[in-house]
Amino acid sequence: MSETSTYKDKYEMVIGLEVHAQLKTNSKIFGREGCEFGKDPNTETGTITLGLPGVLPVLNKECVNMGILTGLALHSTIPSRCKFDRKQYFYPDLPKGYQISQYDEPICLGGWVQISNKKIGITRAHLEEDAGKLVHAGAAGLYGSSYSLVDLNRAGTPLLEIVSEPDMRSPEEAREYVETLRNILRYIGVCDGNLEEGSMRADANISIRPIGQKEFGTRAEIKNVNSFRSLVRALEYEFIRQAEILEEGGEVIQETRLWDDNAGITSSMRGKEDAHDYRYFPEPDLMPLEISKEWIEEIRSKMPELPDEKMERYQKAGLSEYDASVIVNQIEMAKYFDELLKTNVDAKTASNFLMGEVAAFLKEEKISIENSKLTVENFAKLLGLLKKGTISNNIAKSLVIDILKTGKDAQELVEEKGLSVISDESSILPIVQKIVNDNPEQVAAYKGGKDKLFGFFVGQAMKETKGRANPQLLNKLLKQELEK
Repeated sequence: MSETSTYKDKYEMVIGLEVHAQLKTNSKIFGREGCEFGKDPNTETGTITLGLPGVLPVLNKECVNMGILTGLALHSTIPSRCKFDRKQYFYPDLPKGYQISQYDEPICLGGWVQISNKKIGITRAHLEEDAGKLVHAGAAGLYGSSYSLVDLNRAGTPLLEIVSEPDMRSPEEAREYVETLRNILRYIGVCDGNLEEGSMRADANISIRPIGQKEFGTRAEIKNVNSFRSLVRALEYEFIRQAEILEEGGEVIQETRLWDDNAGITSSMRGKEDAHDYRYFPEPDLMPLEISKEWIEEIRSKMPELPDEKMERYQKAGLSEYDASVIVNQIEMAKYFDELLKTNVDAKTASNFLMGEVAAFLKEEKISIENSKLTVENFAKLLGLLKKGTISNNIAKSLVIDILKTGKDAQELVEEKGLSVISDESSILPIVQKIVNDNPEQVAAYKGGKDKLFGFFVGQAMKETKGRANPQLLNKLLKQELEK
């Protein structure tokens, strides 16, 4: 298949995304069964999940609260009334033979998500229940043939499906949109955004059109995209596939396609259904939901700080846009950093350590900062010692690793290892004089105009003092000796 760049001058991508976010509730959307990930198959089931005759759904109010909160975070309109509908289709992992969703009166209408270069419009967001999961076995399975097992733990898990406008024009924009949306959902606490566990999934709708044409082309929907990298690869592949069809005089058909991450291709799954194919009708067992202004304002009052707001605050505290974004995009790191700022440490210095030595250690040990031994109080103490000049920057970098490994008190480590900065002129001067006397050739070269050799003398002095010499005092004394 040709490279994407072959067709980029001729065709334009048009991308819209349907993101399914699993809500962080303790129970399912219409029943009391739990919905914790990782339980043994079919242990989180009950009469509602199994769709037994005579049982009636009861709406989980917390799902509605989370839907409203998400809508407010996405600048959506929360209608005064929404309702649930039956979406008719049969899968083996959906025992009722229909899904309870929202069709023409969803909980959220409109809105937008800001990415780096533009706003991506939100069409709607609606509440619905998830289906179960099929586990497919190989050919050497039961009875000597392939077979599938059904796990209904996920059936009935609450989802919020967020549908974007077809505003994205590249895989990179699609990736940034999903990353930004994931951050928002995690910050407001409605979804953990774990793509690997399937608690956030994206279906991508993509069509292409000749550059300059206003009408959209025929779209294909790509299912089974469970990582940012896969999303970009799937869209790039589908762009080329559709372009090659048009180049050969064919027509793109509307269909649902599966992404195979190992093979790096999409393959046809089924013809793409339209709304009428699902035979939506109002769910007879659930009354329409009235949402008062008071209810909306109560939820609004609980809105936490959003990523964009945190970015702005960090930049005002002295961080660059890049540094702020790195911390904001790691929600656990951002929570830690916020607590650190309450101790009145220098924001820039703290961020340098967090993004450098601390981040490298956490990555190597495969732990989060909240599970490390570097408490906020102890880290603030270490930064305080650095600010006072008690320790040098290099010593602080070494000590922060010691603290991460042992959890020892910063002040005790400095005293135990004798690492406080030497700021006594009478202690540093003899060392400086010895270095100057022992290196006559370098002194002559320095006086002859090779100014860069000054770093050599500094390095020698730091080596002698094990990095403990006060840098300002050391520089001053070296210059005095070298200019004699």
